[in-house]
Amino acid sequence: MAQQISRNVLTIIGTGGMAMAIARRLGSGRRLLLADYSEANLNAALAILKGEGYAAEGMEVDVLNAESVNKLAAFAASTGRIDAIVHTAGVSPVTSTAKQVFEIELLRTAHVIDAFYPHVSSGTSLVCISSMAGHMDMGRISPGLERHLALSSTEQLLQHEEIKMDAKVDPGMIYVTAKRGNHVRVQAAAHQWGGKGARINTVSPGVISTPMGAAELKGDSGSAMMGMIGLSGARRIGTPDEISSVVAFLVGMDSSFITGNDILLDGGTVSAWKWNTPPRQK
Repeated sequence: MAQQISRNVLTIIGTGGMAMAIARRLGSGRRLLLADYSEANLNAALAILKGEGYAAEGMEVDVLNAESVNKLAAFAASTGRIDAIVHTAGVSPVTSTAKQVFEIELLRTAHVIDAFYPHVSSGTSLVCISSMAGHMDMGRISPGLERHLALSSTEQLLQHEEIKMDAKVDPGMIYVTAKRGNHVRVQAAAHQWGGKGARINTVSPGVISTPMGAAELKGDSGSAMMGMIGLSGARRIGTPDEISSVVAFLVGMDSSFITGNDILLDGGTVSAWKWNTPPRQK
């Protein structure tokens, strides 16, 4: 009887374009656990990856439900040593309400950090996919709100006077606040994770060629997004493979001194937006 080979576990939350690129880049030689809210999307992704030879399995997860994420983390740990967790699940600000953006973009990251922490060990790396939007707050996020986003309990995370979920709030600023929340939440968690020899970082993509990115380009914000692409130093859209390359770096030992940080992968959009356009009013 063939001996079962023990493999380190790579958990990827989400099944979109970035998630699949990351799975292909990092999945070889690892036990690949893919998680998603949609059973149909999960099964389709697993069929592709298994057909390409990856040792992949799946689990449905609701990132808004802490217990659901806890079950995912416990299952991942039961199958082997957790080598890496990559959290890609998110929503588009173009097609989502303020409530959905705040809940999914803020709570999802907090739930993943909380759920996986008990199961990580020396060398484990968590990478949360955020957005360049988290760098575009123009000073409109108060120090008090930023501290709340970083340090409040998960149960209290959405309870702050500056977090408003009504339709009158600027949807762009809602997304900026949520993504900045991702950054500072990860920064604040790095100290605790370091006590176990584990690391935690974010990656902030710009406009990337994924189905979600394509939908945003076709939507009401499409012209503004094309303007940002034209303004950027790279003057093009990024690719999922470019995201997976940075994630691979953060998961590997070449980045062992990097934790509690964000890597901005936007083709120079934020720097051009900050320094090569007229000053903005706060």
